[in-house]
Amino acid sequence: MGSSTKSLIKDAIIIIVAIAIIWLGLQAVFGTANPFYVVSSGSMIPVLQVHDVIVVEGNTPFDDIKKGDIIVFYSPKLYEQGKERVIVHRVSLEMGEDPKIVRTKGDANPASIAGTDYPITKKEYLGKVEYVVPQVGYITQLLQPPINYIIIAVIIGVMVVKHFAGKEKKKIEFQYTKDESINDKDDNVIEDNKDKSINDKDDKVITDDDSENTFKNTKDSEYTKSTEKDESINDNKKDL
Repeated sequence: MGSSTKSLIKDAIIIIVAIAIIWLGLQAVFGTANPFYVVSSGSMIPVLQVHDVIVVEGNTPFDDIKKGDIIVFYSPKLYEQGKERVIVHRVSLEMGEDPKIVRTKGDANPASIAGTDYPITKKEYLGKVEYVVPQVGYITQLLQPPINYIIIAVIIGVMVVKHFAGKEKKKIEFQYTKDESINDKDDNVIEDNKDKSINDKDDKVITDDDSENTFKNTKDSEYTKSTEKDESINDNKKDL
């Protein structure tokens, strides 16, 4: 066995292991055996185009599904026959609560189709669509396995990392804003106390000025009385 052959085998093993790790990681993150599907029909145009890749969140409970959600499920009619045809449509109506039953409809379809769009129960439900990667599904036609799967897995893996990084960033920004608000409040309290202290000081200065003016007025009054008394005495002496 030549060195080139050994190198190819080694590369193939690395690729297979990498695909397995990425795939298992995506399954764990999204809580479903198959976290992404390629759109193969135009029933959801314009929201979903043919060859878009949808990322499915299997951790969303069926009981939490509501009108307007886009979900992935097995065709109920074929599922009863033991066949698994995957469909992605929007929930158009909640038909029952115990057990929960929903009806779906493709955005581009004029009406719901019996046996395809309803009745959808928990057993046919696969997950809720969380992300859409436009036109990546073309890779499955242009490239041969395993290259196409590697590219798709890497793209979705990067998207998942950015998603959780965005959540963490929002959390940090929220905490920073909260702390900043508290600091601003403390600064306002300090500023108010400072202004109050200055006002108290000004009031004290004004009071001191008033006291000084009062003392001065009293002194002037006493001086005036004393002068008038002296003048009165002089007048009396003059009369004598």
